[in-house]
Amino acid sequence: MYSTRTAVVVLLTVVAIVATGCGGSDTAAGIVETVSAGDAYEIIESAPEGLVILDVRREEEYDEAHIPGAVNIDSYNYDFESRLDGLDRSAPYVVYCRTDNRSADVLLLMQELGFTEVYEIDGGIVSWAESGLPLSFP
Repeated sequence: MYSTRTAVVVLLTVVAIVATGCGGSDTAAGIVETVSAGDAYEIIESAPEGLVILDVRREEEYDEAHIPGAVNIDSYNYDFESRLDGLDRSAPYVVYCRTDNRSADVLLLMQELGFTEVYEIDGGIVSWAESGLPLSFP
């Protein structure tokens, strides 16, 4: 039979594992997480040094409307990963697509490539627009 001490150690270990596995990834390597449109707006407004707003939609989508100051790199392009690989990994990024399907994949890729501060907009530009946040139009 297990002692009370053993049971407590096992319970604390399980709690620690579960607690570290939930939510965004906030590690010694940096922050990689999904944030609301409102939180993304606050990050952009605070303008951390070197901030890059990265729109990963197709060029046609970007041309219809985008977040002011955003740079477009189409995640469907054949050279997307090499273009992403050429970016500064230490700069902060706010990443979005239309509804957050593509950008969720990009978030994981950026984490794998060693980017240290990446925020993905939950719900993408659709959520941004529905929140009444500013957009740039051609």
